[in-house]
Amino acid sequence: MKTHRDLEVWRASIDLARSVYDLTRQYPKEELFGLVSQMRRASVSIASNIAEGAARNGNKEFMQFLYIALGSASELDTQVEISRVIRICEEDHLQTLQKDITRVRMLISGLIRSLK
Repeated sequence: MKTHRDLEVWRASIDLARSVYDLTRQYPKEELFGLVSQMRRASVSIASNIAEGAARNGNKEFMQFLYIALGSASELDTQVEISRVIRICEEDHLQTLQKDITRVRMLISGLIRSLK
């Protein structure tokens, strides 16, 4: 039987979380309980919801968790945009992260379509 570890979308979301942790290490210390905490939480939530949904019984439940993961990806996208607006780090790092978020969102959406 396959698990969440076999899903490309889960592996991509783990890579995304690693990228978020790497990037936010560069953020100012005063953001530790602000943007840093929110961005890390959202990135972990994406991978966690994919894993939890994959462990559920049936496609309907799995899709419900995929939609939650999609919501967390949107949260993270918004937090990256806020980081851009307040110029908290280099633009090229944010662009790379935004591309990774877009890829994960596309993979989640594709998996939802395939489950319908």
